[in-house]
Amino acid sequence: MTNRDQQRAPLLEKMRQFAERGTLPFSTPGHKLGAGADPELRALLGEAAFRHDIPLGGGIDDTHFHDGTLRAAEDLGAIAWGADRSFYLVNGSTAGNHAFLLAAIRPGEKVVVARDIHKSLLVALILSGAVPVYVAPRLHPTLNVGLGIDAADIAKTLDAHPDARLVVLVSPSYCGVASDLRAIGDVAHARDVAVFVDEAWGPHFHFHPALPPSAMASGADGAVASVHKVLGSLTQGSILHARSGRVDLSRLATAVGMAQTTSPSATILTSIDVCRRQMALHGEALLERTIELAGTARHQLQQIPGVGVLDAAQLGITGFDATKLVIDVDGLGLSGFAAEEALRYRFRIQPEMSDLVGVVCLVTIGDTTRSIDRLVQAFRTLASERTGDDNPSSPALRSSGVAIAPGRQALSPRDAFFAPSRAVPLTAATDQIAAELVIPYPPGIPVLAPGDIISAEKIDYLRHGARHGMYLSGPSDPTLATIRVVSSPSAATTP
Repeated sequence: MTNRDQQRAPLLEKMRQFAERGTLPFSTPGHKLGAGADPELRALLGEAAFRHDIPLGGGIDDTHFHDGTLRAAEDLGAIAWGADRSFYLVNGSTAGNHAFLLAAIRPGEKVVVARDIHKSLLVALILSGAVPVYVAPRLHPTLNVGLGIDAADIAKTLDAHPDARLVVLVSPSYCGVASDLRAIGDVAHARDVAVFVDEAWGPHFHFHPALPPSAMASGADGAVASVHKVLGSLTQGSILHARSGRVDLSRLATAVGMAQTTSPSATILTSIDVCRRQMALHGEALLERTIELAGTARHQLQQIPGVGVLDAAQLGITGFDATKLVIDVDGLGLSGFAAEEALRYRFRIQPEMSDLVGVVCLVTIGDTTRSIDRLVQAFRTLASERTGDDNPSSPALRSSGVAIAPGRQALSPRDAFFAPSRAVPLTAATDQIAAELVIPYPPGIPVLAPGDIISAEKIDYLRHGARHGMYLSGPSDPTLATIRVVSSPSAATTP
């Protein structure tokens, strides 16, 4: 295939052909092109949403054989992002994370893992039976924001664990910080260790020179990118990329089939295909405008008293996603959670996430001058109503601070997950072994993972966050009054 082929969208073409044939369905989905759908839902979504919600098998292709139309679309994705093989995912980057670790690692093998991993990667460790060796990202000395993984720390860890089979990173982070993937790849590959990058927040990096280099351009052996997060596909759309050599592409294809649903949405797959075409043909121009809009927003927000916005210069780094607005509101006397509520309910603006000291807003190819003006004006209004900084939060309370500290591990995540467990009061859990996930969500970074020895510092962080509205995913007790701990570490065995 050539770059000229990027003008094609094979899945879109087949979806149109299916609609034009006027096929009478005696197959899934049961709504039969909308005829059986509830009228209220049909009125809300529109007739077209149902007419194009068709089965892949018999309609366009079959995702589990990866041939025909779908394979042609995926091959165009591989060319666009510089991979040897790409897989279109309808279960989000979660499916890609699960599939890659299942393909690359066997139970009991060691994996060097950045501690600021997403929940889905931690679940992948449980599913695969891999034994993590955690590496902490560097922290900014005053802002307590993660600055990415240092290649020297990876080299040191690999030298201490020469039997490690894989390095797993998240880059960029939720705050837009990108690690030096080229340098990390060099130290890993020199030891014949593969590198996998959860690039969920960086699918746009490959298409503009002002953004950090993409994982595949940096030599990674695999990467997963959520094209739905900051590009134009439908929610859940993602792409898993791989490079041959250290990765068995046939085994990876099998693992993708295990991790994906057996009823893939042709609509989501088609949206990935068209998103790929859009970025391959027009990505740089679209992102040029996006970066300009984000720069305007950052400049105007920084002029508002009590409001701060992270940037590369402030963090002292070069790898930073300029389209991410990480907005501190601590100086307004507000928590990030309170600011998010005000934005959502008063100003009808939905941020991506909040933590104890700020909110994160995404600027994407879908933004305009008008949307940026409205966002900035909302913060101006909040600033005009400030009552003073009576109870400022410590920077240490930012979720990327305590959350990314590896701490100590007594068991592998899989062994701890399957071990006998019991509930104890959170206040009495110090030095116990966590048996469950405790994750502020978003951003989905584990504060506690199964197998972790629970520290007093993490208990204090979680209690403070819960009091201030932090949403926690994972614990069986949603109030976090209690937490499940391993009741008998000696009985922990991997099924």
